[in-house]
Amino acid sequence: MKINRYILFVFAGLLFTSSCNKYLDQSPDMRTQIDDVDKVAQLVGSAYPSYNYLAMAESYSDNIHDKGVGIGSIDEPYVSYYNWVDVAGDDNNTPTQYWNGVYEGISAANHALEAIRTNNFGPEVNPYKGEALIARAYGHFMLAIFFAQPYNIGGDNSTAGIPYVSEPEKEALPMYTRGTVKETYDKIRQDLEEGLALLAGGQWKVPKYHFTPAAAYAFAARFYLFIGEYDKAIQAANQIFPNGDFSGKLRPITTTIQAYSLAQQLIEYTKADKEYNLLLRETYSVYQRDAPFQRYGYSQTLYNEMFATPVFEGTTLYSRGISYNSGQDYTVYMYNEYFYLTNAQAGIGFPYIMQPLFTSDEALINRAEAYVQKGDFVKGLIDINQFISVRVRNYNSSVHNLTVDKALRSYGISDPKKALLEAILRIKRAAFMSEGIRWMDIIRHDLTVKHIDLDAKDTETIRELKPEDLRRVFQIPVEGKLAGIEQNPR
Repeated sequence: MKINRYILFVFAGLLFTSSCNKYLDQSPDMRTQIDDVDKVAQLVGSAYPSYNYLAMAESYSDNIHDKGVGIGSIDEPYVSYYNWVDVAGDDNNTPTQYWNGVYEGISAANHALEAIRTNNFGPEVNPYKGEALIARAYGHFMLAIFFAQPYNIGGDNSTAGIPYVSEPEKEALPMYTRGTVKETYDKIRQDLEEGLALLAGGQWKVPKYHFTPAAAYAFAARFYLFIGEYDKAIQAANQIFPNGDFSGKLRPITTTIQAYSLAQQLIEYTKADKEYNLLLRETYSVYQRDAPFQRYGYSQTLYNEMFATPVFEGTTLYSRGISYNSGQDYTVYMYNEYFYLTNAQAGIGFPYIMQPLFTSDEALINRAEAYVQKGDFVKGLIDINQFISVRVRNYNSSVHNLTVDKALRSYGISDPKKALLEAILRIKRAAFMSEGIRWMDIIRHDLTVKHIDLDAKDTETIRELKPEDLRRVFQIPVEGKLAGIEQNPR
């Protein structure tokens, strides 16, 4: 299972900085040295995934298109993802790498919690205990999204979950059981809610790299949306900023960012001093350098579909179209790659990108959905229109704002709730392009994914990944099988 694959390095307790300090910069095993609150805080700083899910989530979703024969690279794992084929190996951007990276973070959280249990640190340690619990909950939540069946709101959740690891490993080859989806989500809730109650008073050198209260409540809003507890999702989102006010705290897509040079834009999205970034993490990844140039990727066709076509009547969202190769290869141009040199003379090292795990933009649109799910269309529309106000060029509320009638007309749907949910899903798909959010909505709303294949004459063949298709759940890595974890059916 490789949960402790890099255990000697995890205990260094990373504090991420713009200079990209890495595991290899740190002193080795600190298991016998976690004897004060500062060391606990440092250890909890490494309780986050060291890899990301971007290639997995984007390539499985409908945010990817076949650009045509001879256009772009045909590299793995992108080809297998596009064809919904299980990906073997643990190379960069693979499910196995993400699985291992998440469990490494969970391992660090568990060792921090064990140190807290065995030492009398007093109340000063509570915020870092809270952070460890929430980081552990987040790791298991993300694994459940990819490696287990979706949570069935109000229905049966007895299918296999994922191993919930809540104690440090004491054996060389421990065995694990998966439990059920319900048991997995119950444990996530327990850790999340216990952790939220402990966070007050925490001091972090770079707060945006940690589960501060704001980031934790953004996670809570996402979690409660997944399990259909809409009142709690709203309450959580309201805790992120004073009085639940997101004004001036969203990504300024059509103002500040639009005016930036490409070099400035590349850095802007992931800066730690921006209020819209609630949680940032440094992840080892070649996603930014590889994904835009794949045959199966973000294409001109998709760009036009999302940003040259109205998302609803009279309103088209804006995104700066960064393209290469005669407009065939597109990118959102938001992940600035940092290269950590291990041998400066030879130019050898590791590529890293800073990934926004939670943003105020997602939290606001999640609150909007929660309102709509509850039937409070007035408040839902206020949030939707605040969201689009920073994503429509020359925004004019009287022209561009969404109304119930506009949603009904735009989609030919007679049910106001369904029409507004359709608007939210379309808005989110465009707004969070290349961030993995679309896949979360696909599994949460049981959406069918369509992939188009082009032959040498550009003739289209459409394939579908329906809600009941077993391939929608990523396969448990082979290492998990060795640890006694049953694999997902195929």
